[in-house]
Amino acid sequence: MKVVIIGPAYPLRGGLATFDHRLCKAFAEEGHTASIYSFSLQYPGFLFPGTTQYSSDPPPVGIEIHTLINSINPLSWLSTGRRLRKEAPDLLVVRYWLPFMGPALGTILRQMRKNRKTKIIAITDNVLPHEKRPGDVAFTRYFLKSCDAFVTMSDEVMQDLRRFEKQKPAQKVIHPLYDNFGEIIPKEKARQILKDRLKLNIEPGEKIILFFGFIRKYKGLDILLRAMAEPAIREAGIRLLIAGEYYEDPKMYEDLISSLQIEDLLIRKTDFIPDSEVQFYLCAADAVVQPYRHATQSGVTPLAYHFERPMIVSNVGGLAAHVIHEQTGLVAEPEPASIAKAIQRFYELGEDYFIPHLRTEKKRYSWKNLVNTILGLSHDIQK
Repeated sequence: MKVVIIGPAYPLRGGLATFDHRLCKAFAEEGHTASIYSFSLQYPGFLFPGTTQYSSDPPPVGIEIHTLINSINPLSWLSTGRRLRKEAPDLLVVRYWLPFMGPALGTILRQMRKNRKTKIIAITDNVLPHEKRPGDVAFTRYFLKSCDAFVTMSDEVMQDLRRFEKQKPAQKVIHPLYDNFGEIIPKEKARQILKDRLKLNIEPGEKIILFFGFIRKYKGLDILLRAMAEPAIREAGIRLLIAGEYYEDPKMYEDLISSLQIEDLLIRKTDFIPDSEVQFYLCAADAVVQPYRHATQSGVTPLAYHFERPMIVSNVGGLAAHVIHEQTGLVAEPEPASIAKAIQRFYELGEDYFIPHLRTEKKRYSWKNLVNTILGLSHDIQK
């Protein structure tokens, strides 16, 4: 089968691109011919709060990437759609994560589907965004109408999807493991690398929890900072490693850290974390904390499963559904006292308590499962 994936890919950076590379590889591993159609311009400057949209890592090996789509140029939408119409893949898998992309992707798909052959399945990371903007509903509806079937990775996104598309086939599947960031390395070695190579103030025997990923309000870093100021956390000598780039003004966080007087409890690397360094941060931590205010799913969860790091997550959205309380991690309410109690409970139980459960549960998070789900949906589509 000939498969095309539409979504971010190298030289673009971030979790979406990493996911698309791995999905392309998974289709190839199952014997299909797969390629990615990506963006020459993904976001205009006003929509991208980070420092750069581009990766400094080497390109992925063995993946065919066509860099064609300009998200704000309708001429590129039409030309890409016509090219795909002629190429006529058997299956097109398109990522949808932001309504801003609805006009571009919806137009490309409308052009392509004129071949009356290609089946279109959307992986809907989000149907409606975390930060709402005018046009979200109209752009989303325009995109969804151009698809034949859908994959979601949480019940919450499925519910949002069914507000728009009540009849078309859809299937929920677990977000696969991010298993392309290297293998598990000993914690002491990971900490030594962070100390020597990246000059972080981190020591072998410390109690260290990790906040990982882009810093945005809905992810609740401020809640975690307030939890760190709880007397029991201070007295236990627990430190917080923050690894991720600010996607909003850092002043609020800096002011909060200063007012709470917790600077000595923090280890900060607030830059984009390249793929080549991800394993060091995950392996250096005792546990990963996701104190989100709201969530559909999180790419940090399968990353934590891959590196067998217990998780402390908020009981919001689809986040808690992927963490088995007091087995693969702990579930808390999204407020400082509850998060602080969960951190204490983690250290009472001890890291080794969680490892067998993590190793059992991670077996469910396979890329083959995602590929089979997509292929199964394609068989339900009539052309």
